Amino acid sequence: MTEKRMLRRTLLAALMLLGGAGLTAPVPLAAAPRPPLVLAAASLQESMNAAADAWARRGHPRPQLSFAASSALARQAASGAPADLFVSADLDWMDDLERRKLVVPGTRTNLLGNRLVLIAPKASSVRVALRPGVDLRRALGSNGRLAMANTDAVPAGKYGKAALEKLGAWTAVAPLVVRGESVRAALALVERGAAPLGIVYATDARASAKVRIAGVFPAASYPPIVYPAARLANGTSPEAEPFRRFLNSREGKAIFARFGFSTR
Repeated sequence: MTEKRMLRRTLLAALMLLGGAGLTAPVPLAAAPRPPLVLAAASLQESMNAAADAWARRGHPRPQLSFAASSALARQAASGAPADLFVSADLDWMDDLERRKLVVPGTRTNLLGNRLVLIAPKASSVRVALRPGVDLRRALGSNGRLAMANTDAVPAGKYGKAALEKLGAWTAVAPLVVRGESVRAALALVERGAAPLGIVYATDARASAKVRIAGVFPAASYPPIVYPAARLANGTSPEAEPFRRFLNSREGKAIFARFGFSTR
């Protein structure tokens, strides 16, 4: 056998071995599904991040989370933001989007509940019995301010104003209120010592090592705090509905319960 024929046979054998080993042209990988964009009330920061982490551990793309006051998020959705899910801290802003037909029918659920509390800086010794006739002005001191979320639009601010009106304290403290753009902005004012007292959710107080609860508002003094969740009509992520179902599942609700929310 000539040297040329031997070389040709050697090359042919090598090609057959490569083919048998499955070395073929690479097949393009399918693109990963786009993660859902979730618009979530500011008070959900720790808990929603934990839920997103748990979902990612199941092999899903981690949801993208955008936190702000429910009022701001609802306006973004109404303006056409390409978001997939909305979790509000009250019913009113979800109702508004539903009236505009921006909520996918059949996907709205009441996900969570919360409580309203009065907070003070960690070093403060102030305690306030929140009952009808309470003198909050005296508890604030001569130059004190009361930190609250915007009482006209932000759910925590609206709940807080309703509670103070019910207890007969709103008229006296209204001129002393410092309004933040969200409940976390009100929390930050108390954390920094810029306000001696503030009104936030119980879960916000629990999330901060810099404040303590100085009083708990009676549940009957404000409307029930409900967090509705729903898919948005402008959303396009195929992961939106599975993640929504996960949030409503026993496992999902157990995550929120760990952060102090009541589950429904």
